Amino acid sequence: MTSARRPQNLYGLLARAERLAARQVREVLDESGCTVEAWRVMSLLAGGQGHRMSAIAEHALLPPPTLTRLMDQLVDDGLVHRRIDPLDRRRILAYLTPRGEDCWKRLDERVRERWTSLPGSGDDALLALLLERLVAGLEAVRESSSDEDRPAAAPLRG
Repeated sequence: MTSARRPQNLYGLLARAERLAARQVREVLDESGCTVEAWRVMSLLAGGQGHRMSAIAEHALLPPPTLTRLMDQLVDDGLVHRRIDPLDRRRILAYLTPRGEDCWKRLDERVRERWTSLPGSGDDALLALLLERLVAGLEAVRESSSDEDRPAAAPLRG
């Protein structure tokens, strides 16, 4: 087995690539006072659909209490608003405001400019395909292992 195929080397490469990519994004966002976490939230909401807090937390890679504080700040800044989910009134959906949309578009343009100037950015489609396959495989493993951890259902008597 070549050293590039060892899981620890792949994991190290993924971690290093994530840190370096986040640094590039952070440098662009720092100019406007936006955090990477806020940018991740806005990137999900930029599609125009409302999203539940649980989906936003997963997308933004934040624990729920941290997301709540961030969402409160985005609301205070006039970038996000929250509404009750019409399909499930117990849940809240978040949306970008028109001001949030404008902010997102400016930030997205700057991030894209930086990204396309990086070496290897022409391989985005291939990289995205490989990462999506990796994520799907890891999620499948996680789901199957969590299924194994669940106790079997007791037989019905009667």
